Amino acid sequence: MSKRELDDDDKVHIAEVFDEDVAPRLMIMNARNGNINCEFAGEQYKSWVIEFRSSRSGFEIVDFEYDEDSRSFELGPRQLIRDIT
Repeated sequence: MSKRELDDDDKVHIAEVFDEDVAPRLMIMNARNGNINCEFAGEQYKSWVIEFRSSRSGFEIVDFEYDEDSRSFELGPRQLIRDIT
């Protein structure tokens, strides 16, 4: 992977982790759109940022941007859902 380029596999990986782990937390926070650092998908993506917006099914990634000065931050914990049967 070039320092300033993501291939399709990288974008798919980031999108999968975003959908599974980050989006539920953003929904709890009532987020609608914004930018977030991609370090959640792995250390190698710490200089990448995604732009996201809300959609009918949750969120969609609008764009990927390289930013060496980007910093990540800790999102709140995922809300646990347990089986009560």
